[in-house]
Amino acid sequence: MELTDRKQKLLRIIVEEYIRTAEPVGSKAIAAMPDVTFSSATIRNEMAELTQLGLLEQPHTSAGRIPSAAGYRLYIDELMQDYRLSVDETKSLNQAMELKMQEFDKTMTQVGKMVSKLTNLPAYTLTSATNTTVKKFELIMAGEHSFILVVMTSGEVVKNKLIKLPLSVTETDLKLLSAVLNATLTEIPAEDFTPELLDKVSRAAGSAASLVPIVVDYTTQVLAELQKSEIWLTGQTRLLGQPEYRDIEKAEKLLSTLDEDMISNLPATVNRDSPVQILVGPENIAKELKETSVVMTRFDIGDGMQGLIGVVGPTRMDYAKVTARLSYFAESLGKMFGKHELPEAKESEE
Repeated sequence: MELTDRKQKLLRIIVEEYIRTAEPVGSKAIAAMPDVTFSSATIRNEMAELTQLGLLEQPHTSAGRIPSAAGYRLYIDELMQDYRLSVDETKSLNQAMELKMQEFDKTMTQVGKMVSKLTNLPAYTLTSATNTTVKKFELIMAGEHSFILVVMTSGEVVKNKLIKLPLSVTETDLKLLSAVLNATLTEIPAEDFTPELLDKVSRAAGSAASLVPIVVDYTTQVLAELQKSEIWLTGQTRLLGQPEYRDIEKAEKLLSTLDEDMISNLPATVNRDSPVQILVGPENIAKELKETSVVMTRFDIGDGMQGLIGVVGPTRMDYAKVTARLSYFAESLGKMFGKHELPEAKESEE
């Protein structure tokens, strides 16, 4: 959407002032700002046009305006200036990040609590496997009517199961099937296990063809289990400190539904070209989040695993500051999991 420089400046002022005060922004307040040279009448006309464009809204009979979801989106995409963390902030974040690498789930829970405290918003952490495939199959003879199926994944996870059969199985059958499986079903996702491919595998397996459905069934279970996301959510009651949720009925409605199941409906991955993703109001899939915004960013854990940190809050949240802090956390966690070190604090360029 093309806007004049004046409209862009006014929209940015209104968004940032509304984020700061949680009150509708009027033309007189804007005209009184030191870097504004437009008259109140000009500002009123521009605000009316921004409202017609759907970028501003006029709540009730107030003379002031507040940003719409579309206004926030344009601000985030085109007008928002980067927020630079100060040395004190980076030192504070580093102190909070100096965790002992405990059990993984405890670490992720602690990360969520830190993010929630530092943003004063509900926070969640999520982990999931990225493109897990089978690296190697092994079929080991266990008895005349049984064998051990070993599945090693691309994330170096090894799963095995004792398979008992009503019919006898030979060492030759298992060696042939193992070779066929490693040649056809490794390094491809489970969704590529098509009927056509499995028919090809069965024909190549010869006398061991009857074992193919058993092996494939267990393998798809293993891959599906590893692909499942683990979610940790904390700090929901921090929403009560936001002006938007002074309405108890509105707060109760959101808090009663803000749980792990709702978070699981949010995107589990973030575009690598744009490591921070922001969902504003109606852009959220979950209907309960239509009046809130979600900011999330990813980090690499290693061994084929990816983590994600996100916060949920009012559409009036300070996107620049929240984005900067989440980005720093993600960078820190990536280094912590990879090399057990944190980024150095750098002087702000401001």
